[in-house]
Amino acid sequence: MTEILVRRPLKRPPVHPGEILREDLLPATGLSVSEAAQRMGISRQQLHRVLAGTQPITTETALRIGKFAGNGPGLWLNMQSAHNLWHAERRMKEELARIETITPAEMPIPANVTGDSGDRDRSPDLSANWS
Repeated sequence: MTEILVRRPLKRPPVHPGEILREDLLPATGLSVSEAAQRMGISRQQLHRVLAGTQPITTETALRIGKFAGNGPGLWLNMQSAHNLWHAERRMKEELARIETITPAEMPIPANVTGDSGDRDRSPDLSANWS
């Protein structure tokens, strides 16, 4: 199995999304932290923690910021994920070095790839959830 490499800065972490809010978005709006928090439907304290980089952007917060900024939640979640991943990789460096990557020969062939939809295909029936 080939690992897909994604370019990430090696020396410093990706910017916390709160920094973008603090340095770019809020000054462009001319709104105070209290006004922006009120418009987003979150507390002033919560927004302050995000702006300081001490609180991560949750999916709910990303939805609110994305709606407020007009650019959707994906950007904010992606920035938070990149930030989290960078820190986790450094924190777990030694532990990750001890984990062996499986080889293609060790990979099981999923039942649905063989075309046999008998007992080996254990895919859940999700169609009931969409009615």
